[in-house]
This record gives sequence, structure tokens and C-alpha cells, in this order.
Amino acid sequence: MIIKEEQWGTVPLLHIVDEQQESSEMPVVIFFHGFTSAKEHNLHYAFNLAKKGIRVLLPEAHLHGVRSEALDEVQLSLRFWEIILTSIEEAGFLHQQLKEKGLLNSDQIAFSGTSMGGITTLGCLSAYPWIKSAAVMMGTPGYVKLAKGQMKQFENKGFKLPMKDEDVHKLLSTLAEFDLTQHPERLNGRPVFFWHGMNDTMVPFEPTRHFYNAVKVKYNEHPEDFEFMVDEHAGHAVSRPGMLRAVDFLADHLND
Repeated sequence: MIIKEEQWGTVPLLHIVDEQQESSEMPVVIFFHGFTSAKEHNLHYAFNLAKKGIRVLLPEAHLHGVRSEALDEVQLSLRFWEIILTSIEEAGFLHQQLKEKGLLNSDQIAFSGTSMGGITTLGCLSAYPWIKSAAVMMGTPGYVKLAKGQMKQFENKGFKLPMKDEDVHKLLSTLAEFDLTQHPERLNGRPVFFWHGMNDTMVPFEPTRHFYNAVKVKYNEHPEDFEFMVDEHAGHAVSRPGMLRAVDFLADHLND
């Protein structure tokens, strides 16, 4: 197994693959990291996926890791949605690059991520019908609701939003385009795995469970394609069983 630091266009990434299959067409997972994290922090997912014959790309999110601009956490949080929207746009570029480089086996591509990366994954599912499956850890599909909650929390801490009302309206309108709670039909029966801890104070558990319960009727013919693994004790950290189940879910649906 090899781990390569590469630059695809403007996107730094880690490329993980079995050495004997480095140049072969094969299934691919693009895995997004969380807020204030970095691409190398999810190598345990990549290692376990690569063992199952999957190529993994770990892109560095805008303003994170080697793309950092030395912003503090408050400054970074104000650009949270800029980061996510940039990752969604760059996902389309990475997909095109995989095809041009002859590395992607047909349509066998899945997306995954933790926290901010899980939120990004859900936005990608809304934007790109060519994604075959996804695994979402501690993510939420309700972009607009989450953004409004973040703004309220920011103001409750005594900060003033550095945005005009019309800019807030424009942002919320843009986020609505990627909000799966407003466009659940865009899942179109694609396999999706969710993991969430019930005691998560960073990305609330209940909105994700509500979305899952509302949509799962669409999967009545294939309930195995829509799975929610709940950890009653966990907070904002994925358990090892959750990580391993996510890996198995992605591998099962990419290799079927």
C-alpha cells in the first residue's frame, strides 16, 4: 500500500492505493475531513478501504492543513460554508481528473466524510447524480437549518455577523440548492450509511435522525441500502465499530 502526496489542480490531497494496482482502473472513495482537521487525520479510513481494493483520495479542504491562511477558529467558522461549497465544487474536478487519468472503474465512486466532511458529502449527493454511494459520519443534510442555527449561536455569543442582510439571504438561497431536506428526491435510491452519536453537541443528532426516518420509506425494497448506525453514548467522535461499518458499507456497494 502506498500513500502519495499529490496536487491535482489547486487541490492538495493524499492518494492511497494498493501498490500493485496504482495505475489500474478501480473503485474510488473521496473522503473529506472535518472542521479544523486535515487530510492526514483520516488515514485509518483510507487504510481499511485500500485493503478492500479501493483507491482513496483524501483532499485538503479550503483554508485547512497545507491550505491554511493562519485564521483563528472564529475567523474560520465565519467561512464554514465557503469551505464546504468550495469542496463540493472541487469534488466535481477530482471526479473529472480520475476519469482523465484512467484511474476510475466506470461509475464505481463513493464519497464519505466526518463532521464537516459528512456535511460536504451530503451536499455532493445533492449536486452530483453520478455518486454511487456514501457514508456520512456526524453530518447533517439540513444546510439552511444548520446555517441559521450557527448564525444565531454566533450572535448569542455577542458577535455581530460581518454580513449584510442581503448577503445572508443570498447565502441561504445558495445553501438551499444543496439542502437534501428540501430535495430528498435527489438521493434517488442511492446507498447511504449514517453514523451519529446521540450526545453530539457539535452537529446535532436529531435533525439527521429525523431526515433518515422521513426518507427511509423510499428504500423499502432495499432497506440494506439506507442504514443509520446510532451510538447512544458517543459525542462528536466516531467509534471504531462505526468506522469499520462505514468502510464495509462502502466496500460492499462499490464492489457489488
